[in-house]
Amino acid sequence: MRPRIAVVGSINLDLVARCERLPRPGETVSGSTFARYPGGKGANQAVACARLGAEVTMIGAVGSDPFADEALAGLTEAGVTLQLERPIAPTGIASILVDEGGETEIVVAPGANSHLSEVALPEHDAVLCQLEIPDEAVESAWEACTGVFCLNAAPARPVTVDPDLTVVNRYEHDERGRLDGLVAVTLGAAGAMLLEDGEEVARAVPPGVEAVDGTAAGDAFTACLLVSLLEQRSYGEALERACAAGAIAASRHGAQPSLPSAAEVDAVLRG
Repeated sequence: MRPRIAVVGSINLDLVARCERLPRPGETVSGSTFARYPGGKGANQAVACARLGAEVTMIGAVGSDPFADEALAGLTEAGVTLQLERPIAPTGIASILVDEGGETEIVVAPGANSHLSEVALPEHDAVLCQLEIPDEAVESAWEACTGVFCLNAAPARPVTVDPDLTVVNRYEHDERGRLDGLVAVTLGAAGAMLLEDGEEVARAVPPGVEAVDGTAAGDAFTACLLVSLLEQRSYGEALERACAAGAIAASRHGAQPSLPSAAEVDAVLRG
């Protein structure tokens, strides 16, 4: 059976400028190109889970402005069920700069996302949250969760929940210290490691790719790790697949357009 995942998180429209290099403080860099993509860590991870074979419900908030339809387009295309709040606030916007090496600088105006509060969950095997929404929404989802609770603890801040699976980068892990349960620590080009109650149980490296845009690499990693674990794959195989998914996303432009299917992950690993 397909894993049933409720994603509680942010929905944004990404405004992306690509440039040769990222500007220094106070500097203007010209010669860039511009594009708009549906994004937000919550929506990205919902689309990624759906493309990887899960049955997904996205719980989030958008405004009633023209940006809302654009922000929801990727979710609709991926077949994600939408459970939305529509507060009197603009749809969330992310302003993203990407240099020719795929490095990014991102500023988010959360808009409607900051109004998401208590949530009602559908039937689920897992709940997936991030921290681009208020603590109240994350804590409400955790309290209502009857399956696996996964937290991608980014952007990093303390939150009073006890996840079954936590995904952090190396800096977020250093800031939070030892975490109980299952913890995936992403290490950039060096891959990732999986810890269980502080002890390393698996490590994997990504396949070699030419990175062009790292915006959604972490979202692809998180989604693929959760889906793989729900499919009862071993720790080592789940982490390897997650690293492959993140690498594929980093090799493509845009957030949601870059997210791979299960077949694409399989093909990369076979190669």
